[in-house]
Amino acid sequence: MQKIRLICAWLLVVVLLALAGLHVYWALGGTWAKSATLPTIGGRRTIHPSRFITFVVAGLLVLGAATISGRAGLFATGSWAPLFEFGAWLLFVAFLLRTIGNLRTFGFFKTVHGSTFSFWDTRLYTPLCAVLAVLVAIVASGSE
Repeated sequence: MQKIRLICAWLLVVVLLALAGLHVYWALGGTWAKSATLPTIGGRRTIHPSRFITFVVAGLLVLGAATISGRAGLFATGSWAPLFEFGAWLLFVAFLLRTIGNLRTFGFFKTVHGSTFSFWDTRLYTPLCAVLAVLVAIVASGSE
C-alpha cells in the first residue's frame, strides 16, 4: 500500500505543480486556454478573478503539492505531521466540493450548459477534480 501512496503522491504533486504553473502563466498575462477556464452565462463571465487572485490560486496549488509531499513522507515533517494530515484532508474536501460544484455553473450537478467552459468542465475539469480527490484520499488515509 505504501508504494501505491507514493505513486499517488508523485502524480498529485506533478499535476498540482503543473496547474500552479498554468495559473502563474495566466496571472502574467498568458492567454492560452484562458477563454475556456471561467464559467459563463449568456456569454458573460460569472466571475472576474484579478491577477492577484490568480497568483493566490497558484500559491494554494503549490501549498497543496507541499502538503501531499509531507503527508506521503517525501520529506520529514516531524512534530508537524498532524498538520500535514489535516491539510491533506482539507485538500480532499476542496477537490470533492469542486467536483460536486455550485449546482449552477460548474461541477457534476451544474444546470448551465452550452458554453465552452461547460463543455470542458464536463469532460475535463470536474472529472480531473474527482480523480484528484480520490488520489488525495489515498495519500491522506495512509500512515507514514
